[in-house]
Amino acid sequence: MDEQQVGRVTHYFNKIGVAVVEITDQGLSVGDTIHIKGHITDLTQKVESIQIEHQPVEKAEVSQSIGLKVTEPVCENDLVYKVTEEKE
Repeated sequence: MDEQQVGRVTHYFNKIGVAVVEITDQGLSVGDTIHIKGHITDLTQKVESIQIEHQPVEKAEVSQSIGLKVTEPVCENDLVYKVTEEKE
């Protein structure tokens, strides 16, 4: 598998399990697989939903900040990578 950085976590809401992610490279879509990596974080999951300003969207573009439901706690400044399958 190949990974390409798409952004970083700028905030985490513990009670609702939502990370705020600033998209810095490429876009991110519902259905993509992501890998969130940091000093203590190592989480791989599928993107189930993306929200911008509390409105659901299918795709996030570069320079947008999004709300992303995560299955485990993450930390500020964790890096977010999009996982892509290697082509043979």
